[in-house]
Amino acid sequence: MSFANESLWLAIGFLGQALFSARFVAQWLVSERARQSIIPTAFWYFSLAGGGVLLFYAIYRADPVFIVGQAAGLFIYLRNLFFIRRSRRGTAA
Repeated sequence: MSFANESLWLAIGFLGQALFSARFVAQWLVSERARQSIIPTAFWYFSLAGGGVLLFYAIYRADPVFIVGQAAGLFIYLRNLFFIRRSRRGTAA
């Protein structure tokens, strides 16, 4: 495996981790503004993006524990986004 290839995958892994971590920053900022604990929709989008990138990285690393953990998380993030969308459609109707 070449150094450039390994460096690219390392950058992908760090990108996924940065996206995944951004969800906590988004949640913290929204909660601070509201002065109560709130989970904004952006939290779930960052979770989905970071989890997806980390899943690709885990597949590249061939780490079955990491793969199962990230794949399960993606289902949860998508499900929460589904509930948010359904709730908004019901409110708009």
